[in-house]
Amino acid sequence: MRRLILALFCALALPASAQDWLPDRPVRIIVPFPPGGATDLIARIFAEAASRDLPHRWVVENRSGANGNIGMAAVAQSTPDGLTLGACTVGNCAINASIYARMPYDIERDLVPVFWSGSVMNVLVVRPDHPARDWPQFLAWARQQGSAVNYSSSGFGSSNHLLPELLNDRLRLQLTHVPFRGGAPGMQAVMQGATQMMFENVPTLIGAIQGGQLRPIVVSGRTRDTALPNIPTLAEMGVPNAIVEPWFGYMAPRGTPPAVVAGLNRLLDRANAEPAVQERLRALGARPEGGPPERFAAHVGREIALWRAVVEANRIERINE
Repeated sequence: MRRLILALFCALALPASAQDWLPDRPVRIIVPFPPGGATDLIARIFAEAASRDLPHRWVVENRSGANGNIGMAAVAQSTPDGLTLGACTVGNCAINASIYARMPYDIERDLVPVFWSGSVMNVLVVRPDHPARDWPQFLAWARQQGSAVNYSSSGFGSSNHLLPELLNDRLRLQLTHVPFRGGAPGMQAVMQGATQMMFENVPTLIGAIQGGQLRPIVVSGRTRDTALPNIPTLAEMGVPNAIVEPWFGYMAPRGTPPAVVAGLNRLLDRANAEPAVQERLRALGARPEGGPPERFAAHVGREIALWRAVVEANRIERINE
C-alpha cells in the first residue's frame, strides 16, 4: 500500500494549471473479461459519461483470459500517455498476485491507480429447504457437518472462493470449494442441490432470491444491502474484519504523468457525480465510490494485504500458468 500511495504523491502537489489536461484522442478502457459482466457494464457507463463533452468518445475493449491477467498485462505494456486504462477488480488487481505463481505484471510496480468506480457485496445463499434460516443456525449446521459442506464459486481465486476460506480460518470451519465457470452456473448448482451454499455478488443472485428460489442468510458488506434490508452483515453477526465488497476501478500504465492521472480522475469523478450515472450503477447493484487516486490506491493496498493473508492462512495452492 505504501508503494501505491507514494507513486501518487507528486500528483497531490500539482499546480492548478496541470489539472487542465484533457485527452486529444479516444481513451481506450481495456476490460480484461468478456462482455456483459459487471466490470464490462460499469466500464461502458463511465466511458460514455466521461467522454460525453469531449471531441473523442472513449471506447471499451474486451481482452479476457487468465482471470484478467491478459488484459491487465496489455495495459501495463501500453504507452503511458493517458490514452489506455485498465479495468480493475478485486480479482485481477488484488487476489491474482497471491494465487498465480507467475504474474505477467506487478500491480504496484507496473500500474498506477486512477479511479475507484464502484463496489458491490456478496450474499450467502442456501436452498429454501435448507435447515438453517439465519446465520447462527447456519454456523451450527456447518460445524456439525464439517468437510461435508460444499460451496459454489464463480472460479478459483474469486472473492466468492476466498471469502469462505477466510471464514474457514476465522471460525474453524471446513467448507469445501467447488469452482464453476461463472456465478450463474454456481448459483444453479445450489438451486439444484449439487452444492449446499454460495457467496456471490448481490446483482447475480437477487432475482433468484426475490423469486424464492434461494434463501439469503448474511451479507459481506460494511452495511446492509439496500436490496436486502432485512439481511444482516457478518459484522452484525459477530464476525469482525470480514468485510468483502468486490470492487471496480481503473489503472494506467506506470509512467503516466501525474497531470494526466489527475485529469483522467477528474473526468471520471465528474461522471460519477451525475445523478443518472449513480442511478445506472445502483440499478446494477453497485455502490458508486469515486474520490481522488490516492483513495483508490489505499484501498487496493489494503485488499492486496487482506487476500494475501487469506491465501497464506488457508495454504491455497498457486496456479502454475
